[in-house]
Amino acid sequence: MKLLLTSNGFANQAISRALFELVGKKPENTSLVFIPTASNVEEGDKNWFIDDLINIKKQNFKSVAMTDISAVPEDIWRPQIEEADVLFFEGGNSYHLMRCINESGFLKILPELLKTKVYVGLSAGSMITSPDLVLRLSKVIYGEEAEKYTMPGLGLVDFYFLPHFNSPHFPVRMEETIKEVMKEITRKTYVLDDQSALKIVDKDVEIIGGGKYLEFN
Repeated sequence: MKLLLTSNGFANQAISRALFELVGKKPENTSLVFIPTASNVEEGDKNWFIDDLINIKKQNFKSVAMTDISAVPEDIWRPQIEEADVLFFEGGNSYHLMRCINESGFLKILPELLKTKVYVGLSAGSMITSPDLVLRLSKVIYGEEAEKYTMPGLGLVDFYFLPHFNSPHFPVRMEETIKEVMKEITRKTYVLDDQSALKIVDKDVEIIGGGKYLEFN
């Protein structure tokens, strides 16, 4: 299983290189499918969404498909996903994304897909790979509407991923706030800024990108 968990997508060359190392192909021979589902419920200015797409375009992929698993039936989104080398899950609301993955049937086919494809997460797309989505983390740090229960995540990794460390766009994600919230968390947690990412091959985790990060537990 190969994962690239990012805070801000292809924010620098080190992160871009890591992807193609995981895929084992040159950019011009690599296909990507962009899954925007998490962004659907985000309100306000969507320049960040456009910037994410621009960064993808800059990688010179052979092809970039876009499919929303919450908007079209499986017989439409599934072929696009099966044809891609890279599954790119966009940022937005992690609870909404996880609900849609469950409801669409995507969760059932994901284990087989990850035998041959690389999973790339951006922000919420990275967060859902954890064993579960923790209420206090999401509510206090990310401002997401809390569920009445802790929603299971994909369980692809055994730690929590927190993006946008020290981002000027998310002032609550400063070190003091995070350390206070983390007093309640016993599971290993990576907190990464927008220049950092985790390159994962099976159980091996490497921090890349050259940005700032925190590790807990």
